[in-house]
Amino acid sequence: MPEIIELLASPVHRFEGRSGDGPAPAPPGELVPAVRLRAGLGIVGDRYFGKPAHRDASVTVIARESLPPPGVGLAAVRRNILVSGIPVDDLVGEILTLDSGDGPVRLQVTSKAHPCVWMDVMIAPGARKALRGKGGVRCAPLDDGILRVGPVLWTARPR
Repeated sequence: MPEIIELLASPVHRFEGRSGDGPAPAPPGELVPAVRLRAGLGIVGDRYFGKPAHRDASVTVIARESLPPPGVGLAAVRRNILVSGIPVDDLVGEILTLDSGDGPVRLQVTSKAHPCVWMDVMIAPGARKALRGKGGVRCAPLDDGILRVGPVLWTARPR
């Protein structure tokens, strides 16, 4: 059954400067059991919330199946939503609807989220290349709503 495995709402950018210097420290509580989304704005409390430059990409989603085992999660890849059983990389241009029990939340999947050089630092050398084409997607939230870790119903349809 499809599920939301992890959720990340981080108020800070951790991947700044040169990757060889390592990431900034993670703030406490960036991995959360639930997130509140606002239409056109993003995830409340996240570093991209309400930023005009990120309006069409304020929420990022990646599939667990794309990540190397074991244990690589959102803290390493800096996406917002980690799912299992949903082929998110195939959904660019579609509307992805997720419902984890609090009602449906529609996300306009606007583009692929390309992996950066930081993946070689945070996961392992070669991770950036391995994630090309499956680094997740960037989305614009179309509805206000809540998503929670756990089972999720999903649909996708052309916009």
